[in-house]
Amino acid sequence: MFKNLINKKIILASKSSRRQELLKGLGLSFEIKTKEIDEDFPNTIEACNVATFLAKKKAKAFELSIDEILITSDTTVLLTDRILNKPKNSQEAIEMLQSLSGNTHEVCTGVCIKSANREVIFSDFTSVTFKPLSMNEIEYYIKHFQPFDKAGSYGIQEWIGFIGIEKIEGCYYNVMGLPLSKLYQELLDF
Repeated sequence: MFKNLINKKIILASKSSRRQELLKGLGLSFEIKTKEIDEDFPNTIEACNVATFLAKKKAKAFELSIDEILITSDTTVLLTDRILNKPKNSQEAIEMLQSLSGNTHEVCTGVCIKSANREVIFSDFTSVTFKPLSMNEIEYYIKHFQPFDKAGSYGIQEWIGFIGIEKIEGCYYNVMGLPLSKLYQELLDF
């Protein structure tokens, strides 16, 4: 099955360098195509379903030929029922990291794999626990790593992850933006 997969034309619809790096790690050839998508979602959607809703919404923007497989995804950070999106500025990043400090939160990545005649949508959840973070640690991280393109204001693979994360339960790569093992299994069946 892997041999069939490496011969398919795969499109990753993501500007995220982290997702591109992760997909390369699977040994697959792919090209990047992106479209600007309005990432709004109805208030009636449960927080745990927002990532899959947005992944599907992103996939709808593409028309595919018979030999193409499209991968779209979205990652949300959930603290209780509150979604922590990408911070708009330093103050918002500080507030998010303060709320995550000393707490456990969920990271959900929704993925849509689509071809001309098939679509599969799935999600993966990872539980992440931060130690209590000092204001100095938070300010240092924001100043030096500028996490404004990251849901929840942090990257697990960066300094704040090294010094601040006490425990994760679930897929590490899911926190980075793609649940690789699940994605690989779904692609094999495509």
